[in-house]
Amino acid sequence: MPTAPVPRLDGFAIQIKNLLYVFSGYGSLDYVHSHVDVYNFTDNTWSGKFDTPKDMANSHLGMASDGRYIYVISGQPGPQCRGPTARTFALDTVTKKWKSLPPLPAPRYAPATQLWRGRLHVIGGSKENRYTPGVDHWSLLVKNGKAVERQWQKEVPIPRGGPHRACVVVDEKLYVIGGQEGDFMAKPGSPIFKCSRRHEVVYEDVYMLDGEMKWKTLTPMPKPNSHIESSWVVLNNSIIIVGGTTEKHPVTKRMILVGEVFQFHLDTLQWSIIGKLPYRIKTTLAGFWNGWLYFTSGQRDRGPNNPQPRKVVGEMWRTKVQL
Repeated sequence: MPTAPVPRLDGFAIQIKNLLYVFSGYGSLDYVHSHVDVYNFTDNTWSGKFDTPKDMANSHLGMASDGRYIYVISGQPGPQCRGPTARTFALDTVTKKWKSLPPLPAPRYAPATQLWRGRLHVIGGSKENRYTPGVDHWSLLVKNGKAVERQWQKEVPIPRGGPHRACVVVDEKLYVIGGQEGDFMAKPGSPIFKCSRRHEVVYEDVYMLDGEMKWKTLTPMPKPNSHIESSWVVLNNSIIIVGGTTEKHPVTKRMILVGEVFQFHLDTLQWSIIGKLPYRIKTTLAGFWNGWLYFTSGQRDRGPNNPQPRKVVGEMWRTKVQL
């Protein structure tokens, strides 16, 4: 399908009806985007573009939508491995106007974020040093793109913290899927906050928050999987997840990308693998329209025989899905 106007890594996407809003992200480690591109599923064109606020983060965002307003939570401003912000915003997708919301109690990097029962829930992520997993869970009552409360409320912490997870609400239940502990950090003393690799653990854990505000541990994913914040769609009482990253190679310690399409069946709470992508890729931005599953953007592998990450892409692909 038509390639996105720019390549992007660690961006975010929200689908509203036939439009996929694709937010910011890295163009490369030294350059970040500060705009939204819009893909129209009806005519399969990139049909819109508008800027984000200057003081909004560029990558590792938390994001949720009520079908008109998109809520954007914290994330990392700037390139390389700068620290996160606590700033939050709401976008009216009809007027394209932005508004500020109360900041988080503390900055967070790639927190799991979702709108659930009228409240904006922000869960986990990494703390200010970009590495230490956060287990904090905060919520804010919102309506029509505005905060009804002046400050965030504390909620029950998630059993395992960390960034880069899928966070999905279906049938009054909130699911947090996959993720990791640890991440790249800024090299000490680097004036450009140059990224430096640290030990990280990718996991397959799946948690569900029910109406009694208690976390339950569900069947884990078929393999550990991270970098899937925007890599999911809800389809026929199941959650589909596209790509990601898994545990590093045991000998070389290099990152390994994921090329499978996973399905989590919400009736049986079991996982299956339903297909493969054209290549292994992380931080995909997924959507579904009229029988077609789409993904765009991310960082792909070095080739069929090398699962390590290399090129940041903006390609858009689709496949017919029959479940």
